[in-house]
Amino acid sequence: MSCPICSKPTEGAYKPFCSRRCADVDLQRWLTGRYAIPAEEDESPPDADFSED
Repeated sequence: MSCPICSKPTEGAYKPFCSRRCADVDLQRWLTGRYAIPAEEDESPPDADFSED
């Protein structure tokens, strides 16, 4: 298995990464939203079933 950040062989202590540095790079990418999955906006109008009484 190779490190998903730099493609070097993984180390048992940092698996699936090769080092603490690559693990920290991955964490930083998650925290800054780089790995965010874009959401699709719902084009339909909101439900009109609610009445304001």
